[in-house]
Amino acid sequence: MYLTIKALHIIFIVTWFAGMFYIVRLFVYFTEAQEMEEPRRSILQDQYRIMMKRLWFGITWPSAVLTLIFGPWMALLLGSIPVWLWIKLAFVLGLYFYFFFLHGIYKDLQAGVIKRSSTQLRVWNEVATIFLVAIVFLVVLKSFLSTVWALAGLALFTAALMVAIKVYKNIREKKK
Repeated sequence: MYLTIKALHIIFIVTWFAGMFYIVRLFVYFTEAQEMEEPRRSILQDQYRIMMKRLWFGITWPSAVLTLIFGPWMALLLGSIPVWLWIKLAFVLGLYFYFFFLHGIYKDLQAGVIKRSSTQLRVWNEVATIFLVAIVFLVVLKSFLSTVWALAGLALFTAALMVAIKVYKNIREKKK
């Protein structure tokens, strides 16, 4: 039974992350559509609203809930909780805070309220990557120190990515 619950937990983690990665891309596209002329702006934003709603409530929210069901169930079947798992749970708690933060952005955009630029949203898209790397390294290596090194490497990668985003933005602005 444990391995079945573990497999279901992993499946819903994957679909939950997929939803979080894709929803922020839709946020970016919705925000960038704001700069377009009518009727293109309204047509695109209406379509993005539909896509965001279907993704958020059809895949992402159910996956978050099922992850939350199968994770503790698996822990109960495991019996005791090792130290590395407590650290992982701290990252998972942070991931849920991030998820609820995305839900706030989702609600704003559904109402037509844009509070963040597309560049800011691109940066927010990388937050899920940080959680993903930390959680996977903890689960596989079962060592906090290895996770620290992995996060340091990820921080360097993220910094390079931020520079790339800035360069890309500058190139796009020059083409306008």
